[in-house]
Amino acid sequence: MIRLAQPADAPAAVKLIYQAIKDIGFQLTGAETEQEVLERLTRFFQTEGNRFSYTNLLVKVVDSEVAGMILCYHGSQAEEIDSPILEQLRLIKKDPGLTLDKEADDDEYYIDALAVFPEWGGRGFGTELIHAAEEHGRQLGYDKIALNVEQYNEKACALYKKLGYAADKETEINKHTYFHMIKKL
Repeated sequence: MIRLAQPADAPAAVKLIYQAIKDIGFQLTGAETEQEVLERLTRFFQTEGNRFSYTNLLVKVVDSEVAGMILCYHGSQAEEIDSPILEQLRLIKKDPGLTLDKEADDDEYYIDALAVFPEWGGRGFGTELIHAAEEHGRQLGYDKIALNVEQYNEKACALYKKLGYAADKETEINKHTYFHMIKKL
């Protein structure tokens, strides 16, 4: 079953977000340790109005356990939902001029993060979550969906191509180069 995330999903969902974004979690939270990243992501997850809020996630549930998640939002909302993250980061880093990398274009429903716990891997849950995000985007009235994938991640690039995504440009996030891939809904 795939459903909208709930605040109570935080323990599993936050671990999955961290699994998906890795070093970007440190960049966006200003944390020094993995534990700090998880704590800050948990606070964001349980609060509405930010990128990592439960309101932006779909979760795959198996036997009452969260096995995977996909984090999506419309690109036109990116600046607004990044604002609380940026505000906290500027305070932590004592840098009022700090900015965040732009990941999503304004005209797309954006898949920010996708992850499945390793013990649930190989069962097609990632593909199910992508299809669920596409359907959710359609229901919200969007006609394009997009994601960024690290260029070296050949397995993921191949999967996205198989699912109908095509690279339209390169983008840089946290000093790493990604393929920006799009699909019409």
